[in-house]
Amino acid sequence: MRIARAISSPFHNKAWAGVPLLWRPKQAGHRQQWARYNRPVLPRAGRQEAYSRGEIRRRFGLTERVLRSWERQSLLAAADAYSFADLIAIRTIIELRKKGFRLRQIVEAMQSLRRKLAGVERPLSELRIVSDGRKIAVLLGGQKMEAVSGQILLDFDFSEPGGVRVFPQQRQTHNRLQESESLFQKGLELEESNAPLDEVVAVYKKVVELNPGAAGALVNLGTIYYRSRRFTEAEHYYKEAVRADTKYPLAEFNLGNLYDEQGRLAEALEHYQRALALNPQYADAHFNLALLCERTGETLKAVRHWQAYLKLDRTGPWADIARRQLERLRQSTVIQPR
Repeated sequence: MRIARAISSPFHNKAWAGVPLLWRPKQAGHRQQWARYNRPVLPRAGRQEAYSRGEIRRRFGLTERVLRSWERQSLLAAADAYSFADLIAIRTIIELRKKGFRLRQIVEAMQSLRRKLAGVERPLSELRIVSDGRKIAVLLGGQKMEAVSGQILLDFDFSEPGGVRVFPQQRQTHNRLQESESLFQKGLELEESNAPLDEVVAVYKKVVELNPGAAGALVNLGTIYYRSRRFTEAEHYYKEAVRADTKYPLAEFNLGNLYDEQGRLAEALEHYQRALALNPQYADAHFNLALLCERTGETLKAVRHWQAYLKLDRTGPWADIARRQLERLRQSTVIQPR
């Protein structure tokens, strides 16, 4: 008998307890996950959205040595040319430095956000970073949370570290992205208010029309169709989400889960493994892989995935299920005396 996998909070650090989740819990009987922020916020750089290193140095008054230092510390991806998303990251770093933050503090904050927020690879451009000059925080679900500790901050005297001064040819793109993000939040609100699905779908499709790289909206479209048992449409949107963002573990996980539901186990295995390759701390991927390995008779692999899951999630009902499954497998492999 298959065990339905519900979504637990991705924040295993208890300091994040009570924080709005990045993914909405699904109902019992479904294992798909919902995107709670529209990743990626910005599309990939196209011909008109690529800026040379020289152009960036002149624009922001930086040296090549500084750029390379930021790349070495994973604040920026090493590249011959930068995208509009990178401009946001660069502006944010500069403004944080102006507020008195040392580079080490910024690096520590970004590393912490990557660990705490599953699927986030570029927090400086994917998230809304705010600061009061003393703490670096991130704005999620209308609440401000300190990046390193994960504590909710009740001090509202925070400002975003400088808006990006949009290049003239980028102004229209920037406006479309802002509109798409606003519509994405509207889609979430409609779902939470149990609005008609046709209305929700229309909003998410408009998001994708404005920003084809809106992997979060694509994932949620796929999940709506999955829950309606319209698997062909669900597969289409999950695949589009993977194409939009090849480093998005949530999209890989949901695509694997869809194939799992259809009995396409080899394909399910492939996408679960991709999700784990992108995020080795992805507890839900370990959970589903353990179940899949049990179904295919790979007991030792199932045991390893149950153990990995329990290292990441030690409490709660799903941890109890994992322990029971693990104990059952151990008992089944014990050689009984004659």
